[in-house]
Amino acid sequence: MLPAQPSARPLPGEAGISLARLFGKRIGGCTEQYRRSQHAVQQRLEALGSPNSSTTLHLPGALQTAPRAFLPPDEAGNARLRRLDTSLHLIEAAFPQVGTDIEVCRLTSRMLEEAWRSRALTPPSEQEQATDCACRLCRWLPTPPARTLGDYDWRQSAGRPLSVKTWPNRRELDSVLTGGWSWTRQMNDLERDLGHRHRFEDDILVFHEYKRVVDTIDTTRLTQLVEGRLAKDFSSNSARALVSGLFAAHKRSVDEYWLQQHDAGSVVLPQTNPLNQSSYSLLQMLDCLFWHVSPDTELWQEEHLASLLLCRVIDDMADVRADALTGEISNFWLAEMPTHTKAFYAACAIALVKYGCTPEAHDPMWNTWLLTTTIVWMGLTGRHALWFDGITQGLPPAEECPLCDLQPNACTGILTHGTTLTLTKRPTASALSTRTAELSARCRARYPRTWPLFDAELHAFEALHGPWNGNTDTTWEILRRTYIAAVEAAGAAPSQARARDVQQDAGRVGAEMFHTLHDPRTGREDTTLLAYMFGGAHPHFLWNATGYRPTGLEGDWLDG
Repeated sequence: MLPAQPSARPLPGEAGISLARLFGKRIGGCTEQYRRSQHAVQQRLEALGSPNSSTTLHLPGALQTAPRAFLPPDEAGNARLRRLDTSLHLIEAAFPQVGTDIEVCRLTSRMLEEAWRSRALTPPSEQEQATDCACRLCRWLPTPPARTLGDYDWRQSAGRPLSVKTWPNRRELDSVLTGGWSWTRQMNDLERDLGHRHRFEDDILVFHEYKRVVDTIDTTRLTQLVEGRLAKDFSSNSARALVSGLFAAHKRSVDEYWLQQHDAGSVVLPQTNPLNQSSYSLLQMLDCLFWHVSPDTELWQEEHLASLLLCRVIDDMADVRADALTGEISNFWLAEMPTHTKAFYAACAIALVKYGCTPEAHDPMWNTWLLTTTIVWMGLTGRHALWFDGITQGLPPAEECPLCDLQPNACTGILTHGTTLTLTKRPTASALSTRTAELSARCRARYPRTWPLFDAELHAFEALHGPWNGNTDTTWEILRRTYIAAVEAAGAAPSQARARDVQQDAGRVGAEMFHTLHDPRTGREDTTLLAYMFGGAHPHFLWNATGYRPTGLEGDWLDG
């Protein structure tokens, strides 16, 4: 990456505007190869059925809207920024190649300070927060279930210990949470080994954000290890890990400061945050940009940044109530932006999950498995509300469902020129392949009530993916205890206890079987089918996690 040109110091409260200007200069347009892949997907799916009437919805790119100007940092915030700047200057002096990364960190941290202070001292915006939009997406928004702090005592940042180790290393790395980094890299590296697949130690510094994990990791030794490696064998990704670790530590200190002020009664924090579409998107990018290793040639490509942003949106969709309880500022569902924009972002995340199920999606870019693995990782950690909050009494009808009709989309313009989603009758495969037919037969024998829905979703999946060649036994065991169990629970009388059982067992089966997804012969196939069932299949438990009902802002704020 080229070093950033020295930028003028942003005016007080306008760090986001400077950050938007920097991103505007750095982002490269969608590559021709990626555009060809998207076109190939569209042509193949159109060939599976006769043309149907369609509806399109367009959302302008985030950077087309000016980031909101916030209050400047207070004295404590300026002191934190000065400490951060001292560390950034040391890294920049030694490794000027990461000058752009450092400038992004500097501006993002300042905008974070500004946004927190504005949240604490400025009344929430009177912009529309309820759903009064008549579009097909907003009409489908769910009514959120009431939740309390006690409903989130399952939320553990460390994840469950793995029953079978992903790699022979230390105990504190033996969890689905940390295993996700190595897993995503292995998925990407099978054809193009960039040397990133076991680079988790470089990136482990970002675990400053996870208080329960950082207590068990020797961060001092790891910092020395990374710095020593940098001194004798420069790696821009290793240097980025240092920058990202500094940001994660700074972010946690800002969060803790303002939540302590709230807890002491010095300020009263609203459950909303003052972010608009642009400021939300920009604030998330450093949280994502250097967590997921990519080649320098792809780092600033439009398609790569879109996948990073929607990866975070998926996390926010599932964690919205927990974030409200613990005080997280940057959750998109809590942002002061129109509900339609939030619904559109959620739909984009689902459309990208579907796009990731197509074989054409994975050729042109190294980091194409990111969202696909993220949705599976979330479903198997027991950390998120995919099953827990998603189970409501009865299932929504599949007929005329806009989410079932949502076409796969790479959403590459979500930051720049905008994104257009298409809703049209989804294609289905005329017949199931051998291994997928076996999954259907097992469901019909054991869960006859759920089988028609399950079988229909397998036909829709194979239209996207083509014949499936995964591991029938392990995939069935996971689906039986996650997606099928959730559908069965939703068809019965309401029961929070039954919903909790499904949610907790999803974490158990993840700990038991996460290692099977690393199999180079079938891991990608298994992951793709699980991603579709967890994120794209009717009844869309992921979508059901987008609703939000305010409760008290209190609780384990250190894990926010």
